[in-house]
Amino acid sequence: MKFVAWVLVNALGIAVAAWLFDGISFDGATSGQAEIEDKILPLLGVALIFSVVTAFVTPLVKLLSFPLILLTLGLFLFVVNAAMFLLTGWVADRFDIPFTVDGFWTALGASIVITVVTWVVEAVTDTEVRG
Repeated sequence: MKFVAWVLVNALGIAVAAWLFDGISFDGATSGQAEIEDKILPLLGVALIFSVVTAFVTPLVKLLSFPLILLTLGLFLFVVNAAMFLLTGWVADRFDIPFTVDGFWTALGASIVITVVTWVVEAVTDTEVRG
């Protein structure tokens, strides 16, 4: 159940990031009920991919990049998070999910937005949803 909540919170964060950044997009209608119908399943698919990447790939990348994380006093974690979001976009493309992320800086901004949304949801609900 916790994983489902985590996927839904990630979906909310990705939706907010897509709304804020022009470089993150889902194909389909651009307004109204048709937009929701066209984009809800791809959004949930991307959130599922992002959750799996975050659960399994991110810890390994953090372990391998620990010296850089230590050297930069943790700032390299921003690079790791952006790379994981870019990886999510790449995997989504392989599954023919109509989702695009245009570049590192957009991915960096999106990873920050998703983190902030997660913090807000955790603060409001007084529960930890991260896996």
